[in-house]
Amino acid sequence: MLKIALIGAGGKMGCRITDNLMKGSNSVYYVEVSERGKQNLAQRGLEPTPQQEAVGEADVVILAVPDVAIGQVSASVVPDMKTGAVLMVLDPAAAYLGKLPKRDDVTYFVAHPCHPPVFNDEVTPEAKRDFFGGVAAKQAIVCALMQGPEEDYAKGELVAREMYAPVMRSHRITVEQMAMLEPTMAETISSMMVTVLGEAMEEAVSRGVPYEAAKDFMLGHINIQLGIVFEKVNPFSDACLVAIEYGRKAMIKEGWRDLYNSDKVYEQIDIMLHPEK
Repeated sequence: MLKIALIGAGGKMGCRITDNLMKGSNSVYYVEVSERGKQNLAQRGLEPTPQQEAVGEADVVILAVPDVAIGQVSASVVPDMKTGAVLMVLDPAAAYLGKLPKRDDVTYFVAHPCHPPVFNDEVTPEAKRDFFGGVAAKQAIVCALMQGPEEDYAKGELVAREMYAPVMRSHRITVEQMAMLEPTMAETISSMMVTVLGEAMEEAVSRGVPYEAAKDFMLGHINIQLGIVFEKVNPFSDACLVAIEYGRKAMIKEGWRDLYNSDKVYEQIDIMLHPEK
C-alpha cells in the first residue's frame, strides 16, 4: 500500500482524482488550502491534511494544481519530500520548461489522460456523456519517467491508472514527446481547428441556415471525416478532395509543421505559462 499526498485535492481536477483515489486501497492525504476546495472535500466526508505533514509521509506526491502554479507549488513541496519519493505532475508543460526544483534523490513522473476517444464502445448514458474521462468512460493515458530509477515507472503508472480510471491503455513516452502531443497537437493545432469548425457553423447560421440544421449537418460530417482520416473507412470523394485543397490554400499557412520544432514547442508552453508576455 502506497502513501499518496494529493495537492489541490479539492480543486477542479483534484476532485476528479480524489473521487477515484477514494475507491482505491492506498492511503491518501488530501491537501487543500482554499475554502472552496475544503468545502468540496467536506462534501465527500474528507478532512484536509496540512501540506508539510502529508508530503513528508508520502511515497507519491501528486500536484493537481494549474500549470501556471506548478513552479511555485513544487518549490514548496519538493524540499519536504522524503528520499526516493515520486513527484507526479499531470501535464508536461512545467517539466518541459525546467520549472521543477532540482533534487536528484526524488523521482519526477508525468502522467496525462488522452480522454475518452470519439470512436468507443460505451453503452451507458453516463459513460457516453463523460467527455473528459475519469468517471465512467474508458480512456488511454500517457506516462513519462522524467528522472529517477527505472523501477519507479511501474509505481507511477500504477497510481496514474488509479487516478484516471477506468483506463484501457497506457503508453510510455518521453516528456519531450508529451509536450508535442500537448500543447502542440492537442491544443495549439486541433483545439484551434475545432474552434474554427464552430465558427464556420455559426457563420452559416448568421447567413440564414437554421441552427439545428447547421449543427446536425456539421456534426454528422465531422463523424464521417474523422472516420475517413483516422479509421480509413472510406476515401473522400474526388469532389471533396478538390474542396479540401481549395480550403487548405485559403486557410492553412505554409510551414505550420514547424510548430513541432523544439523551439516552437518551448515558445508555446512559455506563452501558456506566462500569458502576460
